[in-house]
Amino acid sequence: MSDPRVEPDDVPHARTWMSWPSRKLIWGRQLAGVQEDIALIARTIARFEPVTVCAPDSYSVSEARSRCGPAVTVTEAVPTDDLWMRDTAPVFRRDGQGQRDAVGLNFNGWGRKQTHHDDAEVARGIAELLRLPFGYADFVGEGGSIETDGDGTVLATESSLVNKNRNRGMSRDQIEEAVLDVYGAQKMIWVPGVKGRDITDNHIDVTSRFVSPGTVLVQLPPADRRDVWARDAREQFDILSRATDARGRRLRVIRVDGPDSVRSRDSKFVDSYLNFHVVNGAVIAAQFGDRVKDEAARRTLAAAFPGREVVQLDVDRLMAGGGGIHCATMQEPLP
Repeated sequence: MSDPRVEPDDVPHARTWMSWPSRKLIWGRQLAGVQEDIALIARTIARFEPVTVCAPDSYSVSEARSRCGPAVTVTEAVPTDDLWMRDTAPVFRRDGQGQRDAVGLNFNGWGRKQTHHDDAEVARGIAELLRLPFGYADFVGEGGSIETDGDGTVLATESSLVNKNRNRGMSRDQIEEAVLDVYGAQKMIWVPGVKGRDITDNHIDVTSRFVSPGTVLVQLPPADRRDVWARDAREQFDILSRATDARGRRLRVIRVDGPDSVRSRDSKFVDSYLNFHVVNGAVIAAQFGDRVKDEAARRTLAAAFPGREVVQLDVDRLMAGGGGIHCATMQEPLP
């Protein structure tokens, strides 16, 4: 392939890939609630584009089909351990002639924090199922750790990628070169991030997301929040407000205000409006029961993605697991 690149999220999709959570060892008593949220996301996306859910065994396939409904395809062909398809699936690329391939980012359980034997093989399994050329990146990372505008610029937190639990012995420059090579990009914008405080070491897709080349959304916390995540969000906003992209454009940064209150008391809860998934004709995002902030976020997303319906879901049980809608999905661009 010549000059392959990872396209932005808003290109037309062939389908969305998801994974059915089935392991009580991972989720414990929260499993049933998380399954309800995953089924809701799958059914909602299926209103707009095909959805394929991977499940590890025949029992899970039957369970997922029952919960997700007939519009969602469920397959046992690619076994999984958990639901975080953004991090385990391959990133899909297209070259100048329109040919596709897929690249695995060497998923290692977020720096060996969890053992996921099946999840480590998901990227290769999906590529083989689709009969796409496949290879592995020269770095360890996850899809949620890198944002691309599809026009030469990527964003990432140093805390997640420049970390010995993923890329021991590699300098930031070496990691940057490897990321740019996989994504077909020319410029990397780094933000420091937060290391060791969550399982991902602070993925970028919770706080900062590209809307289009030259434009990025950043979620900021309420003014009275002073925790490590609030400081990180403000730092990301400041860095990106001063940054230029691969084309030399000063980034336009659109502020999204996070909720003042949420329904969950779980310390891992991800109160991110920006962990949304763009699908054909829609944006699937979270809501948190904060009527004013939920509506403000909906309006901002609608303006950022004109012509797409913004659908906000209550997926609190998923968000209490440390991730959100974007984390649980991976788009496959049209052939």
